[in-house]
Amino acid sequence: MGGTGPGPRLAPTPRTRLRRKRERGSTERRVIDAVLDEGLVCHVAFTDAGTPYAVPMAYARSGDVLYLHGASGNRTLRALADGAPACVTVTLVDGLVLARSAFHHSMNYRSVMLFGSAGRVEGEVEQLAVAAALLDHMVPGRSADARAPTASERRATLMLRFPIEEGTAKIRTGGPLEEPDDLDLAIWAGVLPFELSVGPGVPEPDLPDGVVTPPYVAGSRRRR
Repeated sequence: MGGTGPGPRLAPTPRTRLRRKRERGSTERRVIDAVLDEGLVCHVAFTDAGTPYAVPMAYARSGDVLYLHGASGNRTLRALADGAPACVTVTLVDGLVLARSAFHHSMNYRSVMLFGSAGRVEGEVEQLAVAAALLDHMVPGRSADARAPTASERRATLMLRFPIEEGTAKIRTGGPLEEPDDLDLAIWAGVLPFELSVGPGVPEPDLPDGVVTPPYVAGSRRRR
């Protein structure tokens, strides 16, 4: 995003207003989008017939929409398609924070929490676009090589759009917050940073002769 001033924000609501550590929160779309674009798994929480569920799912963001997908008989997706309100979260753990006291141990993280309701993705054009977005979220460039889903495969898949309209990000960075009286203790304190790495691609043994490793596999690197 260009410019130096704050960009677009999501409007605050009673559900997204932080009550603790407010300085760690942000409703800026650039902050929210960055977390969503880096994550690979979201957790979708909802209630069905009085029972709460929280289900991990793959997803992809395209503009102002988060796309979810799965088998057409998937309980979570069917409940969301029927209008069940949901909370979608994505969390990236950046490090373990070790303090001198047990009380002040923590984690560095970036997280996003979204609220809303989902709707079905109908029509071949949008369904194919969603399928491509999901592949490219996993590995940028993959959709150009993979065979597109057939009509029968699309019928077996339930795709949902979840608008990014209500939500917030929360981020913790830096070292431990120590009590002044603990600073002289002879105990190691600091941060153990986390980094997500991708190993070299492992080809399937039945690949036809002449199939070469594509650049997006050979040079695959996650952004962390």
